[in-house]
Amino acid sequence: MHTPLCGHAIGEPIEYAMMARERGLDLITITCHIPMDWSAFGQEGIRMHRNQLNDYIALVEETAAAAKPMGVEVLCGIEAEVFPDEAHMESMDEVLAAHDWDFVLGSLHAQCQSYLSWLSDHKVKDDAMRIDSYFRHLKDGAQSGRYDSMSHPDVIRTYGVVREFNPAEHEDVIREFLQALVDEDICMEVNTSGLTKGAYEVHPDPLILDWAADLGVKLTIGSDSHRPTSVGQFFNWVQPMLREKGFKDLHYFRGRQRQRIDMPEGAAEAAD
Repeated sequence: MHTPLCGHAIGEPIEYAMMARERGLDLITITCHIPMDWSAFGQEGIRMHRNQLNDYIALVEETAAAAKPMGVEVLCGIEAEVFPDEAHMESMDEVLAAHDWDFVLGSLHAQCQSYLSWLSDHKVKDDAMRIDSYFRHLKDGAQSGRYDSMSHPDVIRTYGVVREFNPAEHEDVIREFLQALVDEDICMEVNTSGLTKGAYEVHPDPLILDWAADLGVKLTIGSDSHRPTSVGQFFNWVQPMLREKGFKDLHYFRGRQRQRIDMPEGAAEAAD
């Protein structure tokens, strides 16, 4: 979940913690977008600036102290970028190394001008090529060692980057990405915000979740909240669906160390 420092979230973090308590969640992780030097990743209204990082960490720490008496643990994470050009990742890696994060998400925002420019420069024009490139880059991200969980892993279907997304037509490359998660022993995020936009389906698509269950992919769950009212959104619907697919547990991270919990029967115990 996000803070006003990203420029597109509403409400203070303590309001998110209060909503978590109301909805039976005892742990949340704040994961604002990491600063990026290249403006093509989006600046104003998208992510905090690098000189705001200390303010962000202090804000999360203050929220954690205020939320503790309510029985809600608040952890400090960051939503980092996945991108195929390593030259644009150097400053991000400095940020990742400079702070003691609890949790690092890896996100390939295919709708950002940075990735759209990469696709254009490499003459990746049709939808099929775009989708295959996207999942190959997610695989590279999974193998990079940067991230604890790969977030909203089919977001390319949203925001008009492609006209249509049918995962069955890209099974081989998607399975390669999922296998990389297993081989590298990192997680994939189930992001319930997908149910509020685009195809109105959870991220990733249920078919991808079937393949993930077959391969033994480990899951984190997040509501990707940009306002307090979306904390834990749709968890009560998504978790039974995950159990039906064979997932028995969920994971979260504290100090970059994976923690396992049983798949909750009702409201989830951990959210980001």
